[in-house]
This record gives sequence, C-alpha cells and structure tokens, in this order.
Amino acid sequence: MLLLLSSPPSSPSLMQSLPLKFLCAVQGQGESAHACTNKKQKDYIVQDSSILHPENVLRRKLVLSALVTAFVFPTLSSNAKTKNMNPYNEKRVLQQNRNIQKQNNAPDDFPNFIREGFEVKVIAPDDYIKRDSGLIYRDFEVGTGDCPKDGQQVTFHYVGYNESGRRIDSTYLQGSPAKIRMGNKALVPGFEEGIRDMKAGGKRRIIIPPDLGPPVGPSTFFSSKQFEVFDVELLSIQNCERRTIGFYSDVVCN
Repeated sequence: MLLLLSSPPSSPSLMQSLPLKFLCAVQGQGESAHACTNKKQKDYIVQDSSILHPENVLRRKLVLSALVTAFVFPTLSSNAKTKNMNPYNEKRVLQQNRNIQKQNNAPDDFPNFIREGFEVKVIAPDDYIKRDSGLIYRDFEVGTGDCPKDGQQVTFHYVGYNESGRRIDSTYLQGSPAKIRMGNKALVPGFEEGIRDMKAGGKRRIIIPPDLGPPVGPSTFFSSKQFEVFDVELLSIQNCERRTIGFYSDVVCN
C-alpha cells in the first residue's frame, strides 16, 4: 500500500481557513468571538526572546510533524511492499497438485489450477482453446455430421471431476448415457456451451469456470465455487417432435 503524504500548508490564508475549534485545540485554549482566545493582542507566546503569533507556532508544529512523517512512514511502507512481494512458488504448488491428482487417478494431461488469493490460474497444454466466456476445451475426436440445435435431443456419456482430479460423477459407472434436449436450460451453462458445437462421435474435455458452473449447495455434488472438468463423448443427435393423442401430449425424439 502506498501512503500519499501531503506537504503542510505554507500559506497564511490556508491556516486561517482551518476551523477555529481545531486551532484552539492545538493551542490548548478556549473559543471566543476573537478566534481561539479572548485575550488581547499582547498575549503572544514568548520563545527565545522573540514574539511568535499562535498561528506561527501551529505552522511550525505542522512542519515538524510532516518532516518526521516523511522520514518514518516511507520506511514502513517499503517494508510492507517488500513483504507483499514474496515470490509465489508456483513450481512447488504444481508438484503438490500433480501428487494429489495422481492419488485421485486423474486422467493424463489433466489441467492444474493454481490459486493465489482470489485469483485462479489454469495451466493446461497449448492445444486447449479458451473462449471469451471463460470456457476452456480440448477436442480428442471431432466427430461427424451436424452440431446439435435447440429442440434436438443429445445422447452422451460424461465423467465429471473437481479441481483436484477427483471423480464426482460418471454416466459410465451408472451404466447408461445421459439424454437431454438442447435449449431447455436443463444443463449447466458451461456444459451446454461446451457440447453445442460438438458432432456425433466427438470426444471433448471441457473446463468450466465458476461463472458458468453448476449450482452450489448441499443438494448438489458441489460444495464451493470451483472450476469443473468434464470429459464428454457425444453419442448421437436426434430430432424431436411433439405428439398429441387425445388429451395426452408428449415429445418423441428419433
């Protein structure tokens, strides 16, 4: 933190503009209609056989105080600045992260998340792509055909991880893929953005920032706002249409 020091007022007009109560408090005397004291003009302060007006005494005190401050506070500020400039041991933190990811059986080339205060640095290979929204992804296989559109149903497998590489959910373990219609806001915003330009047969890793991430709470897998990583395999894209039989209506996807 930088401390900005202003020089003491040197103009009598500035001194006269100070509140009367302040000037009285400095001199240790009471207020009156005549500035700080009701004494006559002869009641000046005598120092070293010279006569000083109270305003001159106050000015000297302020100058002395400013000089002391100018010599003392820069040293304190410099110490604080040096303390805040301690180098951040990123290499050590990276190694700790890799050790934790290894214990969690994280996949190869899993990204690293370096936290320093409120800032998070994502470290990933150069073939990852970052969008303006903050979403980061990497294609392992591109797939073929068209990308899904609103109203269409997508069928996909996925594995979800937290920042430490611990698996938090998997459709592979559940034994069946997930199915969802696009455009219904039923998916995590970052997840839907990540698969919107995928093609059937494609495989992609999606790194979702907290702003595009899932809700946080006791009823979800997520207890805090963190980056989430999903490995997604898009199996198929189906067209859907609404079917009405009597009073019954539903949506059928082929």
